[in-house]
Amino acid sequence: MQYKILKILSYVICRLPYSWVLVLGKAFGKLYYRVAARQRKRAIAQMQESLGISAKQAESITVDLFNHLGQTFFEVMFMPALTPAKMRQYVKFENMHYLQDALAEGNGVVLLTAHIGNWEWLGASLAMEGLPLTTVIKRQPNDQHTKILNEYREMTGIEVFASGTTELVAAAKALKKGKILGFLADQDAGYNGVFVNFLGKMASTPLGPAVFAKRFKSPVVPVFIVRNPAGGHKVLINEPLYFENTGDETADLTLITEKMTGTIENTIRQYPTNWLWFQKRWNTKYDEAAATSSEQQTAATVKKGQ
Repeated sequence: MQYKILKILSYVICRLPYSWVLVLGKAFGKLYYRVAARQRKRAIAQMQESLGISAKQAESITVDLFNHLGQTFFEVMFMPALTPAKMRQYVKFENMHYLQDALAEGNGVVLLTAHIGNWEWLGASLAMEGLPLTTVIKRQPNDQHTKILNEYREMTGIEVFASGTTELVAAAKALKKGKILGFLADQDAGYNGVFVNFLGKMASTPLGPAVFAKRFKSPVVPVFIVRNPAGGHKVLINEPLYFENTGDETADLTLITEKMTGTIENTIRQYPTNWLWFQKRWNTKYDEAAATSSEQQTAATVKKGQ
């Protein structure tokens, strides 16, 4: 039933002008701000702690964040109406040559991104440019939401693999074929991740991008999408990062993960209204036991990947 409701809503939204999509999305975001008290309070608290700003400043940023989220939801529902020509009207790229040059190296590309801006349109815009994009996704708590998101991702030309399944083997094969493998790398990784500093606090961070970069000698290209105040988006493509082999693989994986996390952090600080501040990024508490477990997991991951 939820899937059918979302499809009907999407059908209606796809028949609206894009300007209406933004207006209605913003109105939905304002409503969401009022009803999502837990998320709102968590966003404000985490913002104050991470950015060192006042409650009033954090609340102002949070209002914009929820407005953007409402617009993002409506834009996702609008995706079946998109064509490559329309997408180029709404999304502009900066430094595309970094990604194209990395692809030309022939070792595939690990695309690093985060829950910044409309990350669904980020993948769609790259795929609609003809880039061979694949992605590892984390299933939504609601399977119906996962179903419609994957349907729309594949509609734009993205090849989707689910994390924690045998599909990761297919993801590795895609990278080996020289394709782009995208990761959202700003979620809490539990005790399976590695603890690195993120916005002033130690956070358990996914090892996937680092492991794939090591295994296939692939450049890591950080790519983010941010919303323009007047409407539409710009895609920020950063210089590639490379796995550096010093002989200490555990330390090397941690080092490149720190560099990737730093790139995400810098983008968030520059565009604070675009990041999903209420996600439980620091849910796994850092202590000596956690750090030891993290190091052991990193070593085990290295050994398994060899």
